[in-house]
Amino acid sequence: MWKDEILEEIHKYREEYARSFNYDLNAIFEDLRKKQNAHPEKIVKLPIKRRPNNQSGEQTGQQ
Repeated sequence: MWKDEILEEIHKYREEYARSFNYDLNAIFEDLRKKQNAHPEKIVKLPIKRRPNNQSGEQTGQQ
């Protein structure tokens, strides 16, 4: 099987990060939120993509 050193390194750091929070998703999320709030200049705000209205009035099954 082909091995990608970059992906292996990403997986290693991701595992270490999760382990440092005892794999608690709430704690991980809170830490990421703190990091995000500490550097608001690094947050990318993309415009909202609006779907065109269905002009025929038919239901598309999408919510």
